This record gives sequence, structure tokens and C-alpha cells, in this order.
Amino acid sequence: MAKIEAKSKIVDEIRSKVEKATAMVLVDSRGLTVAEDTALRKKLREAGVDFKIYKNTMINFAIKDTQFEALAKHLEGPTAVAFSYEDATAAGRELDAFVDKYENLSFKAGVIDGNYYDENTIKVMAKIPSREVLLSRLLGSWKSPVASFARVVKEIAKAQSGEAAAE
Repeated sequence: MAKIEAKSKIVDEIRSKVEKATAMVLVDSRGLTVAEDTALRKKLREAGVDFKIYKNTMINFAIKDTQFEALAKHLEGPTAVAFSYEDATAAGRELDAFVDKYENLSFKAGVIDGNYYDENTIKVMAKIPSREVLLSRLLGSWKSPVASFARVVKEIAKAQSGEAAAE
């Protein structure tokens, strides 16, 4: 009976993370050294991403009937899970830097904002900058035309006030 209660607590822990998460990415971290794993966890923690290794059966019970249920078919072999809560692309983006760096780390699949992505697509999604970066790029692209428009309006106002003074 104690085993069932312990497993139930783990499933509840995963389920509580799943309920709050905007994204969930599965990776195979088999073969990472302790130093590599420590560096990975530190970087993910700084980005606000929960990263933990769970038994596949526990994950499977926790994601049943949720937006992450499509990941069940990837629950084979060692599985580490990264949960993003604020920035949906944070888990994929941070993991991508390590996937490129360490050959022992590989994507399995992920769900971002309710959309399922396989290994190849999650790699593409990981290249998308954060929301803040995208917004700053958008505002930067607007800045130049708006500044040019403001200068033109100012020159027109000067010209019209100069004509009014001449009359």
C-alpha cells in the first residue's frame, strides 16, 4: 500500500506541474555527465523552467486527458521533462542550446500552447525568440518610420508657421 501512495504523490506532483504549464518538452538525457546535467539544470532554472526525470508510467498517468496527452507515444526509454510556465518557448529554446552542445541530449517531442510538435519541429520552435525579444523587434521596426513621420510633420509645421509670419 505504501508503494501506491508514494506513486500517487509523484503523479499528483507531475499533474500539478502539467496544470500550470504552457509547454512541456520531453528529452532523452541518457549519457550526460554530472557536470553537464548540473549546467543544464542551472540554466533551465534561471529561465524559469522546471526540469526533472520521472518514470514514464507516472508521466503517462499525469498527462492523461490533458493538452499534453499526445506526448504519451514518446514515453519510452529514459525521459526527462521540461515544463515552461511563463514563456512557452523557454524550455525548447534553453534545451536547444544544450542539444547542440551535448550529443547525449536529444529532443523527443513537445507540446507548446496546446500544439503537439515532433522532434524535428520542436527544434524549429526552439529557435523562436522570446515574446519580449519579438516585441522589441516589432517596436524597433516601427520606430524609424514613426520618427521619420514626426520629422516631416515638424517641418510642415515650421513651413506653415513661416508662411503665416510672412503674410
